[in-house]
Amino acid sequence: MKYLLTAAIISLSLSSAAYAANEEDVDGGTLNPEEMTLRKSVKRAKDGDVNMVICSQGYLLTKGGSHADARAIFRECANQGYTSAMTWMSYMDDNGFGGEYDPDSAADWDRRAADAGDEMGMYNYGLDLMRGHGKTQNIELGRQYVDQAANIGLGIAKQLQMDDYDVETVTPDADNWKYAPNY
Repeated sequence: MKYLLTAAIISLSLSSAAYAANEEDVDGGTLNPEEMTLRKSVKRAKDGDVNMVICSQGYLLTKGGSHADARAIFRECANQGYTSAMTWMSYMDDNGFGGEYDPDSAADWDRRAADAGDEMGMYNYGLDLMRGHGKTQNIELGRQYVDQAANIGLGIAKQLQMDDYDVETVTPDADNWKYAPNY
C-alpha cells in the first residue's frame, strides 16, 4: 500500500506539472491553476511559504535528480525549523547535490538538527565529530551525541554503542571515500 501511495503521489505531481503548463488567466479566474505541482512547491518555498507537505516534496525532487529545486525547498524548511530538512541539507552538502561538496556546511546542518532535538541529527553530528568530518575531530563529544540519539531510541545509534563506537561498522570505509560528485 505504501508503494502504491508513493507512486500515486509521484504520478499526480508529474502529471499536474505537465497539466499546469496550460495555466491561463480567463474572465472569472484561472484555468488549470498550478496548485499541486512540484514547480508550485518550489515557488512557495522560495517565497518562504512552507509546511510539512511542501518540505516532503524536496525528497521527491532530489530522488528525481532535481537537486537545485530540492535544495531550495530543504533550505527554507530547515531555516523555519524542520529538523528533517536540516538533515537533508546536510546530505545535499555532503554529496554536492545542487551545490558544491561542503563538509563544513554539512556538519553545521547536522549540528543544527541535533541542537533542535533531532535524533538523526545527533547521530550524524556525532559521526562528524568522531571522524573529524567538517569539524575538528572530537571523539568524546561525538560519542556524547551518539549516546543522546541512542537514549532517545535511535536503533543505529544503539548499534554503534554496542560496536564500541567503531564508525567502520555503520559506514565501512567512509573515511576513504572520494568526494568528487559531478551532479
